[in-house]
Amino acid sequence: MTGKVALVTGASSGIGEAIALSLSGAGALVAVGARRFDLLKDLADRAPGEVLPVQLDVGDQDSVRAAIAATIQRFGRLDILVNNAGIMLTGIVDGADTAEWDAMIRTNLLGTMYVTHAALPHLLSSRGTVVQTSSTSGRIASAGGAVNAASKFGVTAFSEALRQEVTAQGVRVVVVAPGFTDTDLASHISDPVSRDMAAQLKTMMRTLQPDDIAAAVLYAVSQPEHVSVNEILIRPTDQQQ
Repeated sequence: MTGKVALVTGASSGIGEAIALSLSGAGALVAVGARRFDLLKDLADRAPGEVLPVQLDVGDQDSVRAAIAATIQRFGRLDILVNNAGIMLTGIVDGADTAEWDAMIRTNLLGTMYVTHAALPHLLSSRGTVVQTSSTSGRIASAGGAVNAASKFGVTAFSEALRQEVTAQGVRVVVVAPGFTDTDLASHISDPVSRDMAAQLKTMMRTLQPDDIAAAVLYAVSQPEHVSVNEILIRPTDQQQ
């Protein structure tokens, strides 16, 4: 990864933070984006290499374009994009707060699409790699997670179509689909039943850790140029679905 430039979204905590630290440790120059800018500055202080914190709301196209521009201005190129920003506001459809649906689609799906669109000219120039963080919910929909699953199925579909469009130009597209991972995502769920269910599941299995997902991402992006790892599905051993 020495000399490679990466941008990681949703890097203020959890999986995104672990990916940023992993890439930095492997020698990459890393821009880290999120809405919680203070946490990004702390991450930059802890990283083993050069890390650029950028304020980023992936659902705001002006914010996205500014983050890409700041990355290019600082490092001169972009080789790796990791679209990791996401929220998980689960709950049943009946009686749901549809504002939460808007937030999930805007962040998980449109945010991934906006950042990819803005970064793609630079990735085509560098023959780079796009990593899309999806979920097991992007393969199997479950009751109580309809809209979250819809957003993640959308990420998977968008990524496969994109792969077909850009693979002949040397750009690789990787979908990483983690199962239950020990992050703070579930703590943001407003529906008490869904929040309690997520907390209970956490006590019933050996969950994945953010570093487990970071290791998978590093594996995918560090393959030789002729090798394209298109999808990695990674579940806790104890997770059945």
